Amino acid sequence: MTAPAPQEKDTGTNAPKKEAGSTTVPKIGVFICHCGSNIAGVVDCGKVRDAAEKLPGVAVAKENKYTCSDLGQAEIIKAIKENGLERVVVASCSPRLHEPTFRKCIQQAGLNPYLLHMVNIREQCSWVHAHEKEKATEKASDLVRMGVSKAAQLEPLEAREVPVEPTSLVIGGGVAGIQAALDLGNMGFKVDLVETQPSIGGKMAQLDKTFPTGDCAICILAPKMVELSRHPNITLLSYSDVEEVKGYIGSYDVKVRRKARFVHEDKCVGCGLCSDACPVKIDNEFDLGFGQRKAIYIPFPQAVPLKYTLDKEHCLHFKSGKCLLCVKACTNNAIDHTMQDEILNLKVGTIIVATGYETYIPQKKGVYKYWEYDNVITALELERLLNASGPTGGHLIRPSDGKPPKRVAFIQCVGSRNKKIGNNYCSRVCCMYAIKNAQIIMEHDEETKIAVYYNDIRAFGKGFEELYHRIREDYAVEFIRGRPAKLSQDPETKAIKIRAEETLLNKITEREFDLVVLSTGLVPSEGSKKIGKILGLTVSPDGFFMEAHPKLRPVDTAIDGIFLAGCAQSPKDIPDSVAQAKAAASSAAAPMFAKKVWIEPLTAFVDEDLCAGCGLCIDLCPYGAPELVQSEKGGMKAHIIEALCHGCGTCAASCPQKAVAPKQFTDDQIYSELQAALAETPRKHAAKKKVEAEVS
Repeated sequence: MTAPAPQEKDTGTNAPKKEAGSTTVPKIGVFICHCGSNIAGVVDCGKVRDAAEKLPGVAVAKENKYTCSDLGQAEIIKAIKENGLERVVVASCSPRLHEPTFRKCIQQAGLNPYLLHMVNIREQCSWVHAHEKEKATEKASDLVRMGVSKAAQLEPLEAREVPVEPTSLVIGGGVAGIQAALDLGNMGFKVDLVETQPSIGGKMAQLDKTFPTGDCAICILAPKMVELSRHPNITLLSYSDVEEVKGYIGSYDVKVRRKARFVHEDKCVGCGLCSDACPVKIDNEFDLGFGQRKAIYIPFPQAVPLKYTLDKEHCLHFKSGKCLLCVKACTNNAIDHTMQDEILNLKVGTIIVATGYETYIPQKKGVYKYWEYDNVITALELERLLNASGPTGGHLIRPSDGKPPKRVAFIQCVGSRNKKIGNNYCSRVCCMYAIKNAQIIMEHDEETKIAVYYNDIRAFGKGFEELYHRIREDYAVEFIRGRPAKLSQDPETKAIKIRAEETLLNKITEREFDLVVLSTGLVPSEGSKKIGKILGLTVSPDGFFMEAHPKLRPVDTAIDGIFLAGCAQSPKDIPDSVAQAKAAASSAAAPMFAKKVWIEPLTAFVDEDLCAGCGLCIDLCPYGAPELVQSEKGGMKAHIIEALCHGCGTCAASCPQKAVAPKQFTDDQIYSELQAALAETPRKHAAKKKVEAEVS
C-alpha cells in the first residue's frame, strides 16, 4: 500500500470558514480585465462591471486594463484590505495561464489562495464571439454571475507538504538521458540511469558525422558515456527494464529488472577472447544487419559498459547444452550460464523519461520497394555504411554487389507528413541529415551524382540553411521537387529507376540510380509505449509523450515529478535533445534542492458514511490516487492519496453512492453556477415578454 499522505501544514489565512448550514453571503470582489483589446475590443467591460455590482454579496467591482500586471494586482490587494473581501472573482483569461498569479496575489493580502475563482471571458467569450459584441457582453455578464455564485460557496483549503527523496531516475541512455543524468549528478544528486540495451549511447552512437563540427558522432558522445560510467553519483543500470512505478512526486517506488547477461560484470574486462572463441555468427542489429556479431558480444567497440553480453536465444549451450567454448576461453571465469534476472527496488524523488525514438520502417508493400530491392536502403543504414567503424569500414557500397554507387538518390518524407499512415508531423531532422550525408558522400567521391527528391526543404536550425545552399552550389547536388510515384529495378544491373512528377518542371520524369536512400522519419520507440503505460503518461496525437504546456512547461508532464527529455517528447536533433535534457534535469532538481514540494489541495475527498468500498474509483482513476483501506468505522473504504490526485473528477462521476467529490467542485458549488446561469435577469425578462407579445 502506498505511504499515507503527509501531515497538513498551514499556509496562513484570515479567511473565515463558513459554518455548516450558514446562509451568510461572504463579501466578494469582482475584477474584470480588458486584456488590452483581447477582451475589451469585443466585450463592453463597463456593462459587465455594472451588472456585477448588483449581484448579491459583491462589495467591489472594478475594471483593469491588465489585471495580471503589478498595478492590477496591487488594486486587488488594496480592495481586499480596505473592504474586507472574503472571496475574489477575476474575469479575464484562462485560469491555466494566470490562476497561480492571482492566488499568490490574494495570499499577499492575507486571503486564503483557494478563495479565488477565475472566469474565462477571453478564450471562452471574446475570442469566439468577435463579431457578436452585444451577445459577447451578455455572455460575459452571465459568466461573471455564475462565477460570483460559485465563489460564495468556496471553502478555504490548505496545501500539503511532501518530502522529496534526493535521488532521480533517468529512463533511457541515449544522448538526452546521458546529459540529464550528468547534469543531475554534477549538482550533487544521486541518479539511477536505466537503459534496456547492453550499452548506453542510443541512436547517436550509430551515426557517422555530425553537423556543423564534422566530428564523428561517437567521438563526441563517447567521452560523455565514459564520464557517466565513472561518475560517483550515478548508478548505471544497463541491460535493465523498468517494470513498475508506484508513488508520487518526492517518493516514487520503482521496480527494475536487471536482465541476466550471463557474464559477471565485475569479472569481465572486455578482452574479447570469449567472442573470438564463439562459433555462432548472426546479423548485428547495431549495424542494421549489414555486419555480423557473435552470440556473446559487445554492441560496438566504444560500448559503455565494456562488458560482454551472451545472447541466450542464439547461444549453442542453451540450445544443445554442449558448447562451452566461451567459458573455456575466458581467463577470468566471468561467464555464468546459470545467472538469473535480478529485481532491484529503487526509491527516487523525480523521474526523467528519455526513451528516444525509432526510425520509421517502410511498408512491406509500399511504393519504395524497401523490402524487395537490395539497393533501396534507409538513411540510418546509410549512416552505418558511411561510418568508419561500420561494417564496410566507412566505404559506401551497393548492398547488391559491393560496388561503390555513382548515382545516389535521396527520397524525403518517408514516414513523415503522411496522413495515410497516420504520421502527419514533420520529423524535423530528415532534410538536414540528407543534406549532411550528401556532403559526406561527395567528400568520399566527388564524381558521385546525387539527387534529392523533396516536397519542401526544411533546413531549420543554426547553419543548415547555409549548408543547403552550399550543397547546391558548390557540390552540385540536384534538388528535385516532387514525390516519387514508382520505383522499378533493372534485373541485370540492379539499378533503380525512379518515376516521379517533377512539379517545378510540370512533367513526369524517369531517372536511374545505383542506390536509393529513404529519408525515414522518427516514430515513438517501443520503450516509450511501455514506459508510458507504466507511468500513466498521456501522448499527443502523433504518439509522442504530451508535455504539460507546449510553451510554458515543455519538459513537464501532467504527472508531478515526471519530466521529458529528447525525442520521447517529439522529433528533434542532437542540440535540441541536449538542451531539453538540461532543462529536464533543472526541473527535476528543483524539488530535490527544496527537499519538499507543496501538493495542490484541489483533490477529491471521500464521505466514508456513503462509501460502499466497491473499488470502482480505483479501477477508473488515471492517476492511481484512490485506494481501499480499513476504516475506523468498520469495513473497507476508499481513501484518496492526495499527492497523486489531480482533482479530475473521474472518481466522483463514476461513484454509484455519490461518496466522492472533488474539492471546490462539489455538487452544491456546481448547482449554484447552474442556478445563476438559469436565473431570470432583466435582459432575459425583456426577451421573454417580447416572445410572449409576438405569440399573442
